[in-house]
Amino acid sequence: MEMVQVVFLTVLMFFVLVTVHEWGHYYFAKRAGILVREFAIGFGPKLFSYKRNETQFTLRLLPFGGYARMAGEDPEVIEISPGQTIAVRLGEGNVVKAVYLDQLDTRRNVIRGEAEYADLEKDLSIRLNVDGEVTTYSLHPKAMLVKGNQQIQIAPKDRQFGSKTVGQRALAIAAGPVMNFLLAFILFGVYIQMAGVAVENPTYVLIGDVSEGMPAQQAGLQKGDIVYSINGEAIGPDYKKMISLTSASEGKAMNWTIKRGDQMITVTMTPRHMEGQEGGKVGITPELPTRNATIGETFSGASHAMADTTKAIFLGFKQLINQFNMDDIGGPVRTFELTGQIAQQGIVYLTHWTAILSLYLGIFNLLPIPALDGSRLVFLGVEALRGKPVDPSREGMVHFVGFAMLFLLMIAVTYNDILRLISG
Repeated sequence: MEMVQVVFLTVLMFFVLVTVHEWGHYYFAKRAGILVREFAIGFGPKLFSYKRNETQFTLRLLPFGGYARMAGEDPEVIEISPGQTIAVRLGEGNVVKAVYLDQLDTRRNVIRGEAEYADLEKDLSIRLNVDGEVTTYSLHPKAMLVKGNQQIQIAPKDRQFGSKTVGQRALAIAAGPVMNFLLAFILFGVYIQMAGVAVENPTYVLIGDVSEGMPAQQAGLQKGDIVYSINGEAIGPDYKKMISLTSASEGKAMNWTIKRGDQMITVTMTPRHMEGQEGGKVGITPELPTRNATIGETFSGASHAMADTTKAIFLGFKQLINQFNMDDIGGPVRTFELTGQIAQQGIVYLTHWTAILSLYLGIFNLLPIPALDGSRLVFLGVEALRGKPVDPSREGMVHFVGFAMLFLLMIAVTYNDILRLISG
């Protein structure tokens, strides 16, 4: 597979995983009536951005994550203070549709005055003193605050994350990992459809991979060929017999009869010695014959794959805790490297790998680690039990410390990955 294609597929895989996760947050937040200010894929400098309805959709440089920024989750950066000179633009019914906080001399068709009172969350009103005449204006629920080139839509209290019920907030948070689980199930199913299922009681040996530069490749054998006979001996489904005959013929020419479609082809190969291995080798890997999976087999196979992979992931977590080793942890660089290697093997293997990563991303985000979705769900559970929310400043500090620790760990892991690449 061409290197450009491998890089494209690798980046596309991360884009899909992150987009599906963040779309889960975005969709259920919107369903709950929460204002989602930004839907971002990646971190760092902005590459592309457009606004649709109330949300700014952004693609950023580093495709290692993303976020759906909801109103009320973070302190709003722009406020109106009493005594501040501002300008307002009115819409239908003399309702304020835009508030300008600077460059007032350049604004046209506005009313300029001194703000005596402004409530952007509950009352949605501004009391403005214009040359000694005081007037109270109503704010449109989607009015914009404008400062320089920056525009921020106001967020009435009922549009903020914290105003929703515990159930609505929990659903908006849990939806991200749940979407990853759903994607993993679908991709496992797609993989089964592409790879097929093993044939019961096969009657032949199928050639899988053919190693470069080995006798099999030099003789013209291809993936998908059926081994019919070796030196006149029928092989049937006995791949161990094929391996035994090959191993015993090191340095001796062998006649192989291969079935390719409707053709029977006879080739001559001489098994060679491979360092560190016993017996002769021709450079082929036998593969179990497969057939197309039924719909029922696809669903059951995807379910089993989800269960088996989940067990393997938690076993990996357990081993990591019991025997922590920095070399056992892979960051974005190592994941990109491994994904590129798998992409070179073909779209079937990449689909399976993407399913595994999607399942891992969903499980990891549900862990009760500060700054992850799991930790936020824990705080919501505590709120449900207590009947009142945890102090936002304390919760914010916990998430900040957790994020800082994860960020430092990511830096250390990435540094370790780069050193591994340099050292080979």
